[in-house]
Amino acid sequence: MYWYEEEVKQLEKTHWLDREHPGIVFYGSSSIRLWHSLEDDFPTSKVTNLGFGGSTLAACVWFFERIMTNYRPKALVVYAGDNDLGDGRHPEEIFIFFQQLMAKANSRFNDLPCYFISLKPSLTRWHMADQFRYTNNLIESEIIKHNGNWKFIDVFKKMLTKEGNPDPVFYDHDGLHLSEAGYRLWTEAVKEKLG
Repeated sequence: MYWYEEEVKQLEKTHWLDREHPGIVFYGSSSIRLWHSLEDDFPTSKVTNLGFGGSTLAACVWFFERIMTNYRPKALVVYAGDNDLGDGRHPEEIFIFFQQLMAKANSRFNDLPCYFISLKPSLTRWHMADQFRYTNNLIESEIIKHNGNWKFIDVFKKMLTKEGNPDPVFYDHDGLHLSEAGYRLWTEAVKEKLG
């Protein structure tokens, strides 16, 4: 996990006042970190971006306590797991990481409203679509089973064309990260769940 150390140290330097009143905390991989329009997309809420580039769900679990020290959010929105599959991990491993993250979040924040954004169907990883679907199903089923403070935000289906392939309009030139249109879609999906 040492390669995330510099970015994690930067997140740890966040001003203490921001930690007291962070509003909605967005946590996860580069899809979160690169969400530069986050404040504009959620104008009626204070938002805090705690994404760190290239992170895996495993890294989000590993650094959770360090990054979340003294934060008191109103809600937590998470996106990670995409890079775990890209690194060759299996859906069952990612599911275990999710269970660990859920346990850590619930232990630190009690019944805080938490939201998991489903893994996205990116162009560059479309050959692994079945693994992405399976991972999403495992995580969504776990959230439904607990019927608690966690909610699942399904963006996978919304990012497909009528033919059932990833819609290029939602992706940057690399076919992995989101375009402005992709972030608009995510904004709508998150707002719909936040209510």
